[in-house]
Amino acid sequence: MSVPEVIDTYSWPPSNEELAARVGLRADQILRFDGNTPAAPPPSARPAALAKALADVNEYDRGRYRALRQAIADHHGVGLDQVSLGAGSDEFIVLVAALFARNGTIATVPADSYSMYRYAAGMAGATIVDDPADADLVYVCRPNNPTGELCDVPDVRGQLVIDEAYAHYAGVDEIARVDDGAIVLRTFSKAYGLAGARVGYAIASVPTTRILNAYQAPLSVSSISAALALAALTGPLDVHAQIVERERMARELHSLGLTPLASFTNFLFIPMENPQSLVERMLPYGVMLRAYARGLRISMRDEVDDDILLGALRAELCGEPLESGPLRYRRATAETLLNIRLRVPGEGRVYVNTGEGFYDHMLTQLAFHGGMDLRLEGVGDLETGDHHTVEDMMRAFGEALDQALGDRKGLARYGESRVPMDEAIAHAVVDLSGRAKATLDINPDPGMAAHAFESLAQTARITLHVTASGENAHHVAEAAFKAVGRAMNQALARDGSLVRSTKGSL
Repeated sequence: MSVPEVIDTYSWPPSNEELAARVGLRADQILRFDGNTPAAPPPSARPAALAKALADVNEYDRGRYRALRQAIADHHGVGLDQVSLGAGSDEFIVLVAALFARNGTIATVPADSYSMYRYAAGMAGATIVDDPADADLVYVCRPNNPTGELCDVPDVRGQLVIDEAYAHYAGVDEIARVDDGAIVLRTFSKAYGLAGARVGYAIASVPTTRILNAYQAPLSVSSISAALALAALTGPLDVHAQIVERERMARELHSLGLTPLASFTNFLFIPMENPQSLVERMLPYGVMLRAYARGLRISMRDEVDDDILLGALRAELCGEPLESGPLRYRRATAETLLNIRLRVPGEGRVYVNTGEGFYDHMLTQLAFHGGMDLRLEGVGDLETGDHHTVEDMMRAFGEALDQALGDRKGLARYGESRVPMDEAIAHAVVDLSGRAKATLDINPDPGMAAHAFESLAQTARITLHVTASGENAHHVAEAAFKAVGRAMNQALARDGSLVRSTKGSL
């Protein structure tokens, strides 16, 4: 029996645990700017989206995920029989090499492009050639990874495969070329934020789709992943914020003397000599970048995470003082998924978005008047009411605050505030006691205000007294949240290095 030879294969970068151990950090202190994935999963990625799939996980999907394939077809305006599902677009990259270029030739456009094409060629025994006109199979990465450019699609005699992993960021596509025989690849890993689900798809003519399906393993996508992909397609996809952040980062990097190329993706490529050196220098800051032969690639996350990167670059390249990063915290339950970045004290930079508008606004008031930097994002089962979402957002905020306070040394500990809001007035007293107790009198309560404060007191381990009254429930609640925030601001003030307790600890 002959033993297959070992070939050059795709090599995954080290895990967070490996990187952290290398530089003496915790795994949760590592920020990945090397994977071209968003900072958070989509709002649709919560347990409720998986309930039906989990209930049927003992069964096969006999229809090959028809609902998902139909949603993809409708999204692109093609027929159901033109869509093939795979375990990420990488499955199709490997498959088309085996089908159209086994022991043949492959070209990539641009020549400096996604490394998986080269590995697929190796698996197919194919040779990489420079001229697309001479190749049996041509991969066109559009927009291109790692450079971010939007290249032209050449006319070629061989099979044309257009990899559009980042097309959402460019706002253009080449789906129409399917009618001329091209295969277009897409993925849920990038703009949709489902890299861990491993779902991709190919769009092709009906005859080509039949060929792809014939050579695939049956159901290479799991029912859990298919459910996540279908849920992601049911809502609007908006990458505008990521594009705005990409352009902001380009300007900031230019101000540091770096020259990123124009990008049509969710990352920036910076040509430079010896990029690996900068990768190694940034790792002790908890920042992981990606080096290539000709330069450095930086994935965009969100403003909070990207500012950590910029701070580390300024410290390393310009010698500027490094500001401590925010505490990161995640709370995931069957009803909610919440991500938090918290800095205490901060500068009142607050963004809260769970879809529960009123209490998002209330927590924003508390954190702003508390002098904190807070970014809390996530989703909850609002279809069942606001209870789970409000409770969990306040519990998650309290848990993060408890971690941020640490041993509570040097804090003033006590705070008090009275706040009017039109006809309403609220009085709040806070003790960062380490003991969870809430005494509350909020009248009228808009529904969840008292429970929100109780959840906060329990998880932050604070003593909280709040009285608030008035005629308008909105005004009463807003006055109460502001009062608690201003009382917290006093309690969080630094006044030395002692624990403000005769026992010596809280």
